[in-house]
Amino acid sequence: MSIFSSGRERRLWTWTLIVVAILYSTLGVTPTVAASLLSRNLNAALFLVGMMLVGATIVSRGLRMRLSGANLGIILGVAAAYILVFVRFTSTEERSHLIEYGVVAAFIHAALEERARQGRPVPFYPVLAVLAAALIGVVDELIQHIIPSRVFDPMDIFFNTMAGAIAVAAITTLAWAQKRTNPS
Repeated sequence: MSIFSSGRERRLWTWTLIVVAILYSTLGVTPTVAASLLSRNLNAALFLVGMMLVGATIVSRGLRMRLSGANLGIILGVAAAYILVFVRFTSTEERSHLIEYGVVAAFIHAALEERARQGRPVPFYPVLAVLAAALIGVVDELIQHIIPSRVFDPMDIFFNTMAGAIAVAAITTLAWAQKRTNPS
């Protein structure tokens, strides 16, 4: 019996590992890259592109469902939540957590959801996805603790967890709305 329930689950876990490997492999150079981007005023532009990709993902998910007043309200609510968190986060580093750990949590959620769809037991997979993303964030901070140019910051663990929770909540809410509208 394979460890994966399907080819799709294997691909989703592979993408998760790729994203996490990229996050971890850039830890030593992140301050240098961030300073270079900031000096060229590219920080905000790259963040905007990242948030547009998150928004496009949400909109594409929303377009697959029949739009009723309630569903449109849910889509707008998800978009508003992202905008409010974006406004509340004051630094580019904090804001980058929305993208980085939102993507990680979304891949984990999709992989666990696929596993459950294939009949494998996965209890409370949205919660497991958030916890797994949070654990990856803890490891991220522990790695930073041993890198001389970086610091361990418990607030980053909070931001990573919150970014994962927001992404999973958005995905779960949109899936619920889709199921409610298109019961197949």
